[in-house]
Amino acid sequence: MLTATFWGVRGSIPVSSSAHVKYGGNTSCVEIQAGARRFVLDAGTGIRTLSNAFLKSDVRTVHLLLSHTHWDHIIGLPFFRPAFDPKCSVTIHAGHMQPYGGLRNVLSRQMIEPMFPVPLEAMKAVVDYEDFTAGDTFRLYPEVCIRTARLNHPNGATGYRIDHNGHSVCYVTDTEHVPGTLDENILALIEGADLVIYDSMYTEDEYPAHAGWGHSTWREGVRLCRAANVRQLAIFHHEPDHDDAFLDRLAGDARAEWPGAVVAREGMAITLD
Repeated sequence: MLTATFWGVRGSIPVSSSAHVKYGGNTSCVEIQAGARRFVLDAGTGIRTLSNAFLKSDVRTVHLLLSHTHWDHIIGLPFFRPAFDPKCSVTIHAGHMQPYGGLRNVLSRQMIEPMFPVPLEAMKAVVDYEDFTAGDTFRLYPEVCIRTARLNHPNGATGYRIDHNGHSVCYVTDTEHVPGTLDENILALIEGADLVIYDSMYTEDEYPAHAGWGHSTWREGVRLCRAANVRQLAIFHHEPDHDDAFLDRLAGDARAEWPGAVVAREGMAITLD
């Protein structure tokens, strides 16, 4: 069984208001359960709630796969409680940090005075930092294959595909498309996948004003999924100003466009079996 649970679905910055309740205001964090194995995609503010769930269910071994290290995707890391628990083992992976001195060096800059009073060294779990190159394929366990791809985003980003027991989920955020051209890196990564979680920050009308910012649209996600024979698309990384009413309308438009499209919201779990 392969399950994706959404703990944070926003992009750029967390939001909190009465108009952001249904879909949630935490930034990117998705839990993948592959049998008994647990993976976490990104460490946005949603990882704080996830960490509480992990401690409650006594999850002690976690692999954290980072798409990139912009603040909205790592801001929750200092509040990831298993990393401070000496009974736990946490391995953090990233595919584009080698030119910046490696992943550990980059993350340590977030947790340093006067930016934050608790240093990275305060993490008492067994914490390992694994750098790889976007495009690599590796197995963290014999039954789980992880493929990666380079994404089009300022400072770089990595997309992931997790294959387990004949099912697959892909995490493709943050990335910008070229209008009229399907991204071949993404197509190769998502071909035949059961679920693709895709950067849908903007609508088609909004996109031209944000060209070059490193984000895409839900309609581009539909085009990619159709071309790659994907079963289901999760519209993800919502723009902070897209409130519940806006996303309700978007959900209706997306279903009309392609029945396999769903708008991700906090607490949603999608099981592939």
